[in-house]
Amino acid sequence: MKRNPMLWALLIMIIGASCQSHEEHHEEHHKFLVSGPLKKDTVITKTYVSQIHSIQHIELRAMETGYLQNIYVDEGQFVKKGQLMFQIMPNLYQAELKRAQAEANFAEIEYQNTKRLAESNVVAPNELALAQAKLDKARAELALAQVHLDFTQVRAPFDGIMDHFHVRLGSLVEEGELLTTLSDNSEIWVYFNVPEAEYLDYKSTAKADSVMNVKLMMANNKLFEYPGKVTTIEADFNNETGNIAFRATFPNPKGLLRHGETGNILVDAPLKGALLIPQKATFEILDKKYVFVVGEDNIVHSRHIVTGAELPHIYEVKSGLKSTDRILIEGLRKVKDGDEIVVDFMEPKEAMAHLHLHAE
Repeated sequence: MKRNPMLWALLIMIIGASCQSHEEHHEEHHKFLVSGPLKKDTVITKTYVSQIHSIQHIELRAMETGYLQNIYVDEGQFVKKGQLMFQIMPNLYQAELKRAQAEANFAEIEYQNTKRLAESNVVAPNELALAQAKLDKARAELALAQVHLDFTQVRAPFDGIMDHFHVRLGSLVEEGELLTTLSDNSEIWVYFNVPEAEYLDYKSTAKADSVMNVKLMMANNKLFEYPGKVTTIEADFNNETGNIAFRATFPNPKGLLRHGETGNILVDAPLKGALLIPQKATFEILDKKYVFVVGEDNIVHSRHIVTGAELPHIYEVKSGLKSTDRILIEGLRKVKDGDEIVVDFMEPKEAMAHLHLHAE
């Protein structure tokens, strides 16, 4: 059989091109993206679970026993300081006031008569002193009767919002029985617990006149529009949790926040000279984080690291890496400890910028 030289040459060229393409694809497949930690100053946002309280939140209780005669407000209503809210039937206390008034009038007349006799030396000075004492006692009982009558009217001690009623019209209420609660929401106190180590970091770096500014993430995952300030720190640590309570004050001019809500306090904290790596460059074994470090010989070795703050798509490295180390960024599942790889090095700043763009 006669062989065609031109056909054989064409077949050799096709096979050669195919082998070259396979080699290039094989080489490209084994190129791994490598970068290094980025050392820079940055800011992290720490999150703390919080409880929201009105600046004033009190229970309104009956000061006298009697039937609830009138309710002048409604649940959820805004009331002004001094506004009449509840009226307990006052008949009994009105009668006691009239009796006390009559006794005070009688004591006054008796005192005036005794005084005239004493001025004429008809009675001894002791008689005048006794009449004065009786008058003082009657006046005190009159004042007490007036107080009891006033207590049948329950008035708002400050501007605030009513909660639901615990009694209904016509109910027999006992002295001290809960009627409702009242909240002043013009400002809000937000309590959050801070671990001991973070408390020490804050106190050791904060200046005497400095104020910690905070933000509030509400339960709907939206940021409250007004910033707050930490106004006080409680005296004692909780021995069971190792935390101490901070209290932040927020203005609440629109009344959006109410007593009993929950949220998250956001605190911005600066990090000086932080060593940052992409989160995707790490993997976990038994709850410990590792990275693949690429040596000068391009051989990968796993290394345990300790991370600190967590930013979006980024970890702060506390220990285990140096700024001069090279780490594997992509293809972690395609290599194992001791493999030699072909690297495609990317500068840390460029790698981080690419990471943010990819995340967006």
